[in-house]
Amino acid sequence: MANLSSQAIRFPVLPYLPRDPKKYAPEIGLIACGGITKHHLTAYQAAGYRVTALCDVNSEFAEKRRQEFYPEAQVFSDYRELLKLDGLEVVDVTTHPEIRPAIIADCLRAGKHVLSQKPFVLDLDEGERLADLADKHKVLLAVNQNGRWAPHFSYLREAVHSGMIGEVAGVHCGVHWDHGWVKGTAFENIEHLILYDFAIHWFDFLTTVMGDSVAQRVYAAKTRSKSQTIKPALLGQAIIEYDQAQATLVFDGHVPHGSWDRTLITGSRGVIRAAGVNLAGQEIEIITEEGIIRPHLEGTWFPDGFHGTMGELLCAIEERRQPSHSARNNLRSLELCFAAVASSQRQVPVVPGSVRKLV
Repeated sequence: MANLSSQAIRFPVLPYLPRDPKKYAPEIGLIACGGITKHHLTAYQAAGYRVTALCDVNSEFAEKRRQEFYPEAQVFSDYRELLKLDGLEVVDVTTHPEIRPAIIADCLRAGKHVLSQKPFVLDLDEGERLADLADKHKVLLAVNQNGRWAPHFSYLREAVHSGMIGEVAGVHCGVHWDHGWVKGTAFENIEHLILYDFAIHWFDFLTTVMGDSVAQRVYAAKTRSKSQTIKPALLGQAIIEYDQAQATLVFDGHVPHGSWDRTLITGSRGVIRAAGVNLAGQEIEIITEEGIIRPHLEGTWFPDGFHGTMGELLCAIEERRQPSHSARNNLRSLELCFAAVASSQRQVPVVPGSVRKLV
């Protein structure tokens, strides 16, 4: 639970770890078997989930994942053939966003529940249409915002929602590490790499922490560092304004030595702060008038975040409810993200939701 300071403090046990369904154990299919899916399948295998079909246009990729994780799974090169499997109920779609919506739509029409890779869509209206399509076919559509189940993000969110620090006044995140690992990969061709593909985790975290509060304006900027060697800008920042609250996100993506990550959440009754040299070793302090709590967390973002996203979808199916990371919920995060990208281009504040497409 928690390692307390010298002053004893009553403290609730927070549900920050991934959950599994009680009885529901569906057959799961994976569409696209690229590098990130190693983390998906590591988590699913450890959780005991049943992956029975793997698909990639390059069947060698699917065959490799089959041999690594699920030797009994069927392998396909055409996802439409995978969707014909009657026993398959859930599909994890991990393709790049440009081609993903059409695949998701086919999965939904086939009556399959879907976990979509993040970032969900490049067009908010298209995202809403997919959410409507899921409702029409009475299936669930969730987004693999795996950062929600990174232990420190999940714990901080649950601590805020417990009311421990009162009304939130500020959320401030700083990520200072080297994102130059994308050199030579497809990610290097993403123009808005930092404020879109990378920062979506932090925009999504902010959305979950702020709950029903609606962001009013976003002001963002990006630039290249003098010494970076990859194409997209690696430095970015965003200021998000709420009614009686504020948030700042700072990304130093070119820190080859001495990485650092920090989060500070201020409230009317106290503060929560987390920091560490990487995302796997965060130290957390919760400070209120009652004293200081320093919880010891279990797990790591990779692969536990992927356990969390699939587990939440399966629990939602079993419990007949919408998942907390539903498509519609994630669109709120993308509204912040798209506004930040637009603001960095226009150099003016932008209202979230007013920018419908990523350009």
